[in-house]
Amino acid sequence: MRYNPKLHKYDEFTVRGEATLLEWLTVNAAKSRSKAKATLTGRGVKVNNIIVTRHDHPLHAGDIVAVSQTKDNDRFKSRYVKIVYEDQWIIVIEKNIGILSMAAGHSSLNVKSVLDKYLRATRQHCTSHVVHRLDRDTSGLMVYAKDMQTERTLELNWHDIVYDRRYVAVVSGTIEPPTGTISSWLTEDKDYFTQSSPVDNGGKYAVTHYFTLDRNDRFSLVEFRLETGRKNQIRVHCADLGHPVCGDAKYGNGADPLHRLALHAFLLCLRHPVTGERLEFETPVPAGFKKIFSKEINVND
Repeated sequence: MRYNPKLHKYDEFTVRGEATLLEWLTVNAAKSRSKAKATLTGRGVKVNNIIVTRHDHPLHAGDIVAVSQTKDNDRFKSRYVKIVYEDQWIIVIEKNIGILSMAAGHSSLNVKSVLDKYLRATRQHCTSHVVHRLDRDTSGLMVYAKDMQTERTLELNWHDIVYDRRYVAVVSGTIEPPTGTISSWLTEDKDYFTQSSPVDNGGKYAVTHYFTLDRNDRFSLVEFRLETGRKNQIRVHCADLGHPVCGDAKYGNGADPLHRLALHAFLLCLRHPVTGERLEFETPVPAGFKKIFSKEINVND
């Protein structure tokens, strides 16, 4: 992997045996336990070229651990955007709720403008380019290109480059069966509402695979794997199942236990559009999603 040396300086180590990441750092990277935790939290550690923040991440003999030399690893500060990976061609970010992926023809707060400001501040002489989108109130992982050629490569080869992309959501009710696949043809009407048809009506064919992670008598925590990537696909398919995403004002039933759209893009796996290297990024399931299924709390709509 090639990095811009002005942005990334790492010490690299080869792991000799089995260990958890935090314990390995305290023994092998000349770091106290508190400094090792801070480096992990600041996204300053990579394992086999993937940024890792989990303290208990398992290491195996032959793994390559890269530890940032920069004291302030998370120099970029934004309440809406976290940079989880960056090289000279792409930026992978985690988007918070409440921000658009791009300006969409008006001056609303958007990820592209936040990233462009960062790129100017770090004198990188480039701008960010949108290649896919998340709804304003969907959180999770996205990739942006830093140049037009990389953007074009990602857009034209998206389904070959991105080999796994998954979401997690809290939906209303208890899904039965707990795993399955839903498919339909999706069309958008003049009011920008996506209609779903079980038969081919000239729309775009959409396939969503789902797997229930947890559930109670009111809600289900569900993982989704997209076979296609259509606008509002998960939200519409959940409505088709009779279990809409919680907090979905457009396709939902009014259930809003988290006071947000309970949809998060937690996994993004792709082959680098320039180097071909496999890159895999994962963020934790939002804590609020899990709390709904804790017996110790009472969730009110």
